[in-house]
Amino acid sequence: MSLESPLIDRFGRRHTSLRLSVTDRCNLRCFYCMPEHGAQFAPRESLLTFEEITRIVSLLASRCGIRDLRLTGGEPLVRRDLPELVRMISKIDGIKDLSLTTNGLLLPEFARPLRDAGMKRLNISIDTLDEQTFQKISRRQGIDKVIAGIDAAIACGFEVIKLNTTAVRGIAESEIVSLVRFAVDRGVQIRFIEFMPLDTDRSWRTTDVLSGDAIRDIIERELGPLVAVAPPNPSQPASEFEFVGASTETGAAGQRIGLIQSVSKPFCESCDRIRVTADGSIRNCLFSQQEFSLRDLLRSGADDDQLVNRFRTAVDAKAAGHGITEGTFSPPDRPMYSIGG
Repeated sequence: MSLESPLIDRFGRRHTSLRLSVTDRCNLRCFYCMPEHGAQFAPRESLLTFEEITRIVSLLASRCGIRDLRLTGGEPLVRRDLPELVRMISKIDGIKDLSLTTNGLLLPEFARPLRDAGMKRLNISIDTLDEQTFQKISRRQGIDKVIAGIDAAIACGFEVIKLNTTAVRGIAESEIVSLVRFAVDRGVQIRFIEFMPLDTDRSWRTTDVLSGDAIRDIIERELGPLVAVAPPNPSQPASEFEFVGASTETGAAGQRIGLIQSVSKPFCESCDRIRVTADGSIRNCLFSQQEFSLRDLLRSGADDDQLVNRFRTAVDAKAAGHGITEGTFSPPDRPMYSIGG
């Protein structure tokens, strides 16, 4: 089917990227995302089925111009038979980039099945290389498994592997340089993400944010100068920098890092993303107070036009920006694990 019309909001932003959560469950309990105990999960029967997901993605690709799809969670690899969903989605005409965000714990087992099923890119979360710090952040054990998962993914030949680090002031400062060196040694890009107000405990404060500028200063003091480079995709959230000059001695020359400065330098004006939660609601922004039910439409026999129109309604309601630094800002009712990363 030919493209009908793109998803364009009232500010002229064209949406070509879908973040689709396949589960709200996770095998870690990172403090910036989940409570240590008593996490509330959606009933399993409320989660979108693989067939429902495939229908949605097919419609958005054929009629709305969605080209990039990222599967998220929770931890998506705890969803049973996920490689089968990847295989189904990878056959959809129009989807040019299929990626997955994961904490890496299960990658030693799933890297090869994912790659064979058609997964192209991985974003792997890693905040530290130290087990004690890992447990402080995630409240579980397992940094060795994460590292093994990264190495397994590299061995499988994914087109792109990126490491994601959430930068929390008081923790990240001592981890940054070792993580950059780790990424350089393995020839993968690392991106540092400013800590955002999506924690379950609602304890986030602006003073907890280690800014992208501060991260860059730490890296340059230890590893040499960085210069800004044009990103391959102008809508991507990360500003990219490349090592030059003195960094040749560390083996980092030419290596790129990314800074995702959601708080200190919002990039809302170029946002091209829309989200679907694991239990089937559309969210037009990570921080939106609004949701648009999709699952109920799917399960009540809605036709394709009704489903597409629900997405158009959601996109049309999108705000100009997330407003984190504004006095009227209020975090979303859902925490990160329930929204989808």
